[in-house]
Amino acid sequence: MTLTFEAIFNAKAGIIYYKHLIVPVDIVAQIKEKGIKRMKITLNGSVTTHSALISDGTGNHFIIMNKENEKKLKLNLGDKVNVIVEEDTSKYGMPLSDEMAELLRIDDEALGYFDSLKPGVRRNLIYLVSKVKSSDIRLVKSLIIMDYLKMKKGNLDFKELNQCMKDWRGRYSN
Repeated sequence: MTLTFEAIFNAKAGIIYYKHLIVPVDIVAQIKEKGIKRMKITLNGSVTTHSALISDGTGNHFIIMNKENEKKLKLNLGDKVNVIVEEDTSKYGMPLSDEMAELLRIDDEALGYFDSLKPGVRRNLIYLVSKVKSSDIRLVKSLIIMDYLKMKKGNLDFKELNQCMKDWRGRYSN
């Protein structure tokens, strides 16, 4: 199923400040009717991202926008954005980088710990790796994550993991 609509780029202040795309009520109804949880979203025909519908608690729904996509699309608040929504049928709700996929393929222990994490935590780790442009750095980050998960037997502490990544950068940045 593919849905196409126009959304307004907006911002909301609350406990946290976030920018988002407002999803029309009829589109929300179709997404919910089909039971779609995770979506592959194409914005203005040029930027593809993975997301889910977020409710504001008053019946309205939106898709959160990150700064990177906002800059790529050169958006200003109030701009209209053409949106194409498809169901995300990937295993983890977003695509794995080739480097991370290969490491998980060859390391059963790391895969077991990775698969035992909550879906949102897995997506966060996938994003940490996939946002990097360099294949070498994606590989290193994937290795650090897999080694960390094995060392900690799947008990993830993001603060500690981030420190491991900083320590690696500090050793090899010269």
